Amino acid sequence: MQERLHTLDDMEDSNEVSPTINYSSKNQEFSMLPPKVHVLMPKFIPKPIEKEELCSLIGKHFPLSTTLEERVLPAKKPNTSVRELLEEPEVLNTIKTGHEGLLSVTCFNEEEIWTSRETAEIKCFNTQGVLQKTIKTKSGIRPDDIAVYSDGALVYSDASTRTVYKVKNDQTEEIIRLQGWTPIQLCVTSSGDLLVTMFSDDYTQSKVVRYSGSTVKQTIQFGDDGQPLYSGNAYPKYITENRNLDICLADWKAGAVVVVNRAGKLEFKYTGQSPSTKKEPFNPIGITTDSQGRILMSDYHNHCIHVLDVDGHFLQCINHCDMNYPVGLCVDKYDNLFVCDNRKSVRKLKYSK
Repeated sequence: MQERLHTLDDMEDSNEVSPTINYSSKNQEFSMLPPKVHVLMPKFIPKPIEKEELCSLIGKHFPLSTTLEERVLPAKKPNTSVRELLEEPEVLNTIKTGHEGLLSVTCFNEEEIWTSRETAEIKCFNTQGVLQKTIKTKSGIRPDDIAVYSDGALVYSDASTRTVYKVKNDQTEEIIRLQGWTPIQLCVTSSGDLLVTMFSDDYTQSKVVRYSGSTVKQTIQFGDDGQPLYSGNAYPKYITENRNLDICLADWKAGAVVVVNRAGKLEFKYTGQSPSTKKEPFNPIGITTDSQGRILMSDYHNHCIHVLDVDGHFLQCINHCDMNYPVGLCVDKYDNLFVCDNRKSVRKLKYSK
């Protein structure tokens, strides 16, 4: 089209006649419009989807799954330097507290012990018998038991208020308050948990509950056969943790020491079957363990201490140290045994080499 317009312009400006004569019009040609384009949009026709075939092509998706794996601190191994039992244990010292009705004793360190008795006062003495400190319970009622954390904080149970208190830097804090149950004896474990023995309001059930702070971590009450592990009543049930993480409980009313493993499975029961046991019924009350994993328990009516190995086999009966109705027990890191009785004193005994 543009070329044809240039040709016409040239003819108009030219004086020659022949181009004009020979010119042939192209109007007819240029009057034809370009063809109209019809665009058809693409169309998708779906077919039925076979789900099984699709899964086989692209695989499967599984939802997020989580599981809880119990983590247990490795058990402390018994001291590699074996400390054999003495044939004749000896009294190293007698700490005269001046107070009757001693119930519990716990080692704060190798130089100091805490004691509790039939009053609201909890007292700390050094091993020479000098009073270091006195704490009074908030309720004014005697504590049922005492224990000490590794940082020196003292805990005590108060059955009258169904409460466990923690005392640190002269500040008393309520850490556990129960409903329907009453706390009695206590034990601080190697991992820093607190074991609490307790009985139900109707005096028909007893159990052990493990706490981390104020949070329940574990409850131990029944054996694999569904029967109670402990007698259901308000009688004392002193408790301790062994170096292999077994939980050892002296069940006074049942006349037995009940030992379960870390998971709460029954390991054995000891009912005082030994040639050294005297004629009175076996009623264990205080209980502790030493660096060798040995279990020591006070036999209240027979005025002696039974010593078992870690598997519950009888080893010895300590009955030569002028004990009178022994109750609370504890062992320091040197395996010295502290025994409190009803004669206002705590005896420090050497029973192993």
